[in-house]
Amino acid sequence: MNWITKLERKYGRFCIPNLINILIGGQILVYAIELFVNQYISFYLSLSRSALFAGQIWRLFTYVFTYLLDVPSYYLFLAVVSLFCYYQFGKMLENYWGVCRFNLYYLTGVLLCDLAGLLLGYNVNSTDLNLSLFLAVATLAPETRMLLMMFIPIKIKYLAWVDLAFTAVNVVFLLLAGPLSFYWLMPLVPLANYFLFF
Repeated sequence: MNWITKLERKYGRFCIPNLINILIGGQILVYAIELFVNQYISFYLSLSRSALFAGQIWRLFTYVFTYLLDVPSYYLFLAVVSLFCYYQFGKMLENYWGVCRFNLYYLTGVLLCDLAGLLLGYNVNSTDLNLSLFLAVATLAPETRMLLMMFIPIKIKYLAWVDLAFTAVNVVFLLLAGPLSFYWLMPLVPLANYFLFF
């Protein structure tokens, strides 16, 4: 019996069914509030080490709801499309793994990002965390076809390799920009979650 099964048996009753619905709904709600009601809500939700030390512990999780606000406005359409994809990925993983294992996968990713953000002193967003959902689906169902640019069918395993290549390039650029800042580690943290489960 592995450690995940032990945790499922012990804490499975505390798991949240349809977690991906809550995450996506929360992201849309936060974006709408920022747009129409309060232009500073993301300031109170993002992960900030100084704010955490001041007692604002909700920030350890609420930054996952600022995804649409972390994306530049000219990429908003692509961000909305990616939200739809992440919704599907979350549903697939929950159906395949079950509620508890999917909760554990996402929560572990959040905790690893929290830890890296606190240790390194950098802001964390959920973009790379969402990538770990995509990689999990690509590993479990590599032959699944997706529509690239809405009309080109391509196997998800090839998209995963392209995504990993972009992540590697991003890490290299960040490493060249300032190796001693250790900011180049931030895109790799959610991948640690992926490797922990696979």
